[in-house]
Amino acid sequence: MAHKNQNNYSPYKARQEERKKSLEKSGKKDGKAAPTAVSSNQGRHKKPETIYEVHEANDRLYDIFRNHSFDMVSHEQRLKLAHFYRLLMLNQEKENFTRLLKLKDIAIKHFIDSIIILKYTKLQFPLIDVGTGPGFPGIPLKIMFPEEKILLGEGVQRRVEFLKHVRSEMNLKNLDIVGRNINKNFVYPVNGVITRAVEDIGNTLGNVISCLQLGGRVYFMKGPGVDPEIEMAKKNWSEYYKLVENIAYSLPETPHDRRLVIYEKIKHMELPTEDEGEDLLLEELSGEEKRRWAHYK
Repeated sequence: MAHKNQNNYSPYKARQEERKKSLEKSGKKDGKAAPTAVSSNQGRHKKPETIYEVHEANDRLYDIFRNHSFDMVSHEQRLKLAHFYRLLMLNQEKENFTRLLKLKDIAIKHFIDSIIILKYTKLQFPLIDVGTGPGFPGIPLKIMFPEEKILLGEGVQRRVEFLKHVRSEMNLKNLDIVGRNINKNFVYPVNGVITRAVEDIGNTLGNVISCLQLGGRVYFMKGPGVDPEIEMAKKNWSEYYKLVENIAYSLPETPHDRRLVIYEKIKHMELPTEDEGEDLLLEELSGEEKRRWAHYK
């Protein structure tokens, strides 16, 4: 028979009490973080608290753009951005495509960020957005250039389905969606490549070497700490690309610094065989895109 603890001392309870005191000192209770405005969303799918109707979103975008000295979009273009915002947030109810859930954040860090580069460079078309995710910068740029051919390259199927839904709902013409990762076997000819993805510059230059035409340009939308990537790309890719622009700028009325780094293709690399490259392309294109490819040939 076990002896009863006469002084009622429990090592386990003592440890629990010490842990509780320690957590309370650090702002936690009962072993859990003290509640904050966002803690309920931690570790799970975040959903927007408010989703504005298109016309209200348009009015709010007007104020946000004005307050940030951003006057590059017309009323019609802003209305389409508001439509895209609503589709993105409605999708966010069931998916998790963006960490930005407030209209102001989306307006600045998605819409302004995608479009403001037009102040610093002239895009070349056809243009492919590599690693577009839920459509950035490709969809805002399509809104700005409704007649130009733009392709959206994305390898995650649920994002591909969302992009097709956006294309249909917003009636976006001359917009091809390529449901695959873009690599050296992708041979659909384009004159411009743009990416806001985090992939290293050198990796992207290698992945688009077959589809980018001679004289075509690759537009990298990067953060300020991009110099090591530029140096490595110079070592590995200077035979095929030359650096033509390296522009530092900030999103207006914000502390957010950006770099626009642009390369021009100066030499062809041996392409994959015609059959191999075309098969890899056609496997991923929808019927509509296949017809366009056949017409192009």
